[in-house]
Amino acid sequence: MKNAQRWTLGIAASLVGAGVIVAGLAAWLIPSDEQLAQRIGQAFEQRTGVALKIGRVHWTLRPLPRIVLEDLATVQDEPIRVGRLVVEPQLRPLLARKIRIDEVDIADVEVSRASVQAFKGVQMKDPASDSAWTMADVPLGEVRFARVSWSDRRGIALGYDGHIVFDAQWRPRTAEIARHDAAPPARLRLAREGDADRWRTLVDVGGGTANGITLLETLADGQVKLTAQLAPDGVDVGGLVQVFGRSAPIAGKLYGQTTVTSEAAALTGLWGALHTQTRGAVRPATLTRFDLAKAVKTAGISRGGTTPLDELSGTLDTQNTENGVRMTYTGLKARSGVLTATGSVRIFNRKLDGEAAVDIVDGVVGMPLKLGGTLDDPQLSLTGGALAGAAVGTAVLPGVGTALGARIGQQIERIFGDEEGAKRAAPQRPRP
Repeated sequence: MKNAQRWTLGIAASLVGAGVIVAGLAAWLIPSDEQLAQRIGQAFEQRTGVALKIGRVHWTLRPLPRIVLEDLATVQDEPIRVGRLVVEPQLRPLLARKIRIDEVDIADVEVSRASVQAFKGVQMKDPASDSAWTMADVPLGEVRFARVSWSDRRGIALGYDGHIVFDAQWRPRTAEIARHDAAPPARLRLAREGDADRWRTLVDVGGGTANGITLLETLADGQVKLTAQLAPDGVDVGGLVQVFGRSAPIAGKLYGQTTVTSEAAALTGLWGALHTQTRGAVRPATLTRFDLAKAVKTAGISRGGTTPLDELSGTLDTQNTENGVRMTYTGLKARSGVLTATGSVRIFNRKLDGEAAVDIVDGVVGMPLKLGGTLDDPQLSLTGGALAGAAVGTAVLPGVGTALGARIGQQIERIFGDEEGAKRAAPQRPRP
């Protein structure tokens, strides 16, 4: 009897001890919501060097493993804010310390250029770099996002929605990214062709399309290179820039060919090095900020107004930089029933720098003009040398002589510089 009692007590003690051990392991392996929030915050700071505040965390195992995080914010002067983040990991790979997530849903995000800049130079640690963890062939199956707001250096906030399904090596199987609530729709769609790094590309923007093919290749030095060939067709220029919070100095529909290229050390760096070249025409077109004919006749004194054109053609190059997008228009040709013009323009941080030669049908030929100011307040004028030459031309022969004199004065100015050119081209008054 005593032996039976001892066995019973021993078994009970063993069960209690085992229960304590299991409870301890459960507390570690199956943490509470508060413990999980603390671990996520610590892991984020260890890998990025930036602290993370988490409002709420809730996780469940049934019917599917799911972690829900709400009201997240990085500790920065301009924090990154996330309203809701839902992660659905695969449990079996996770227990084997392998990273495999079926789906991530993210909504109500606020990100600014300044907040992202704070992460530059930080050596982010890959969780798989720990020898105890490995990455699955497809670490993330798909990601959905809604109302993700990006603020640029000027503080213009633009919202985006999207859905991306991934293959191995972070290659999108399909992808759709759209401006939130844009009308007409502004969206990019990608569909992979087989297992090649080649995607059918469909762009809807400005009531038109820009469809084509996108290619991705890995170069011998390990760099990745992106190339895309697109064909803008009936894209309303005003609608295109308006959907991205800008206003255009040109109105009309664009037709042409666009080449997109970018090269970087990793996929995440491709956007920062993006370069585009578009050859095409806007027809009919309208210059919305000034009356070109009146500016010619008044040597740039007249401002404002509009210039209707039958067609405006040329080449536009854009290059992403850390300080904004640099745009260069070359080979510009404009024609209408009133005038023809040629020129080039450079735009950076909304400042204009360019030149044009304008022919007016009523007899003014090849009048050179300098384009300056900003996109909001463009300024057309004759430079010092061209203005002095125009004065000489007027004295010799009105009309055509004015333009020819201006062109000669402009050439002298280019040779000797602005001030010297103006002085040498200016008419000399006889001494008394």
